Amino acid sequence: MDKTEAILKSIQEREKEHHLLLSLSSSFANVSAYNELSPIVNGQLKEALSFDYFAIGTTDSSEKQYYLFYHNDQKIFRATERKLYDTQDDVFNIAMQSADPVVFDNIFLNKKTKLDSFIANINLQEIREMAAIPLQYHKNNPSVLFLFFKKTQNLDRNAIRLLKGLSMPLALTVSNILIKHKIENANISSQKLFQSIDESQNQKTTEIIGESVQIKKIKTLIDQVAPSDSGVLILGESGTGKEVVAREIHYNSSRKNQPMIKVNCAAIPVNLIESELFGHEKGSFTGAIEKRIGKFELANNSTLFLDEIGDLPLEMQTKLLRALQEKEIERIGGKKAIKINVRIIAATNRDLQLELLEGRFRKDLFYRLNIFPIMIPPLRNRKEDIADLCSYFLNKYAQNTNKKNIGLSANALKTIQNHSWPGNIRELEHCIERSILLSEGAMINDVSFLSDSEQILTLNNFNAFQVKPLKEIEKEYILKIIKICNGRISGPNGAAVKLEIPSTTLASKMKKLGIKKEHFSE
Repeated sequence: MDKTEAILKSIQEREKEHHLLLSLSSSFANVSAYNELSPIVNGQLKEALSFDYFAIGTTDSSEKQYYLFYHNDQKIFRATERKLYDTQDDVFNIAMQSADPVVFDNIFLNKKTKLDSFIANINLQEIREMAAIPLQYHKNNPSVLFLFFKKTQNLDRNAIRLLKGLSMPLALTVSNILIKHKIENANISSQKLFQSIDESQNQKTTEIIGESVQIKKIKTLIDQVAPSDSGVLILGESGTGKEVVAREIHYNSSRKNQPMIKVNCAAIPVNLIESELFGHEKGSFTGAIEKRIGKFELANNSTLFLDEIGDLPLEMQTKLLRALQEKEIERIGGKKAIKINVRIIAATNRDLQLELLEGRFRKDLFYRLNIFPIMIPPLRNRKEDIADLCSYFLNKYAQNTNKKNIGLSANALKTIQNHSWPGNIRELEHCIERSILLSEGAMINDVSFLSDSEQILTLNNFNAFQVKPLKEIEKEYILKIIKICNGRISGPNGAAVKLEIPSTTLASKMKKLGIKKEHFSE
């Protein structure tokens, strides 16, 4: 065989190996239950690697012990079921410390039968060799793949490459099965993450996904504060899940049988905030054609979630403080005080310390709300939770889009983990939903970030691009900012502050550009 033929043969072998890896990866990506593993393991994978027995060891929640998460032979592994083993038992520990497959011969294995290892519970008479490779793509629930051979194999380079290539898809498969198991058993308090409410249906189950140090700390804080009636202030960037934390607190409290009432303080026009919170009597002001019950009354004996509390105007902050101190409210136009029993959970993405210094938030109200603060970390600071979140959203939107067997490739997951996620979990959720909708096969290989979607949209509509005068673009931008600020021009929450220009300058620009009140008031 000449050099050219050797090169061609090598290329053909690598292509064959590549296609096998893609095929197996796709098959594993579609697995969501234990029983779906066996046909792949005992079929295509066994044919490729010629093993006799197959097992996966996975750590428990403490990560100090592991158990056989899956095996392909009841006869040889029966004695290992429902048993926990120390992760420092040499076999598991050695595998976890290596980036490449580790091969253990029969002599080594027989020496370890006296230790507290799963090897002590299996019949080694027919086993001549065992290979192990770590299945670890994030810090939680690391696993090890074990292959047993009745004959000495001396795994060649092709087999080693295949094993290394499959380590990520197998790790994702283990994670997907564990996540699904947690979701299906959400009624078990040690595993459930979240309960939320659909106010039209009164109650719905959801979850806090992740086992990072930060999330475990938040769960501990929730467990500590939920049974009490103390106020809670939830801080964190937009999209981190503040409302979800509020729901978890509510549904672990004595008020859980009542619906949690939510108010978004940033979404209500200034002139309607008081009526929204405290209600009004019929005829109390122009347009008050009937009596309205406010959110405080609706939340009596329950929980009131004040979202975006940092956007509440100073005048309303004073009235809110009085309601909290006196535990009573008055409807607009009302003649009597109404006693209320309401637990307050507030949330904001603003830096309230800075708002205090700059006079936009009352100090006494801050101290009244800040009894039990909970800080939600941004997603970029807990990237070890991303894989679990991806699995959760894949399961959620695959059901909604009738793409039940869709999976996420290792490269796609790596791309997601390397993203900075300025929009946090909300951005990740939308990214997964878009990627599912745009995917054509059973595997998501290309992740659809919002910026990528915008770029594609721009390219597709390039010919339709219209050149506009600069003042027209400026007018459109100012109008958008004013609408975001609910028509406010000046003041701490006005458009001038967001544009970082004096309100007089903004008023002058609006006059020059022909922007009138009817353009932004609806």
